[in-house]
Amino acid sequence: MKSDNPNVKGIKHMAFGVKDAAKALEAYARFLHVPADTEIEFFPKSKNRVALFYLGGIEYQLCESTDPDGRFAKWIEERGSEGLHHICYEVDNIDDALAHAQEQGATLRICQACQVVGSHPHPEGWVAFLDDEAGGIEIEFMQVYTPEQLKEYEDYKGI
Repeated sequence: MKSDNPNVKGIKHMAFGVKDAAKALEAYARFLHVPADTEIEFFPKSKNRVALFYLGGIEYQLCESTDPDGRFAKWIEERGSEGLHHICYEVDNIDDALAHAQEQGATLRICQACQVVGSHPHPEGWVAFLDDEAGGIEIEFMQVYTPEQLKEYEDYKGI
């Protein structure tokens, strides 16, 4: 099904705020047959542990803050429960997607890991976050790098 928003190609990933990524992964392994040996990766810049896997062609991220003041820990504390934190929408052109959202009254949120507002490079593409939520869910946009752009990013970051 094609999106009515010309800027959105589809869902890039869904990120869930969890208290314990390993425990949450166990439930996905039991109930949805996600591989139990799915790696949980630590991201020092954002101080998160993340279990990443695919279900139905969509990337899931189970995100645990390792810092009590971290993004996901604070979000869980504010809401009183774990759950869907944000949906990242893949877009053809992040500048067009942001302009469209801002024309509709959206404001931009700071990327807590990078301390940048608006479009900026991340490991998989250019990203930006809206300060506005839809149904209590944060919105992220990502323009995924082409293979050439990914190589440039990796060379720049020394990955």
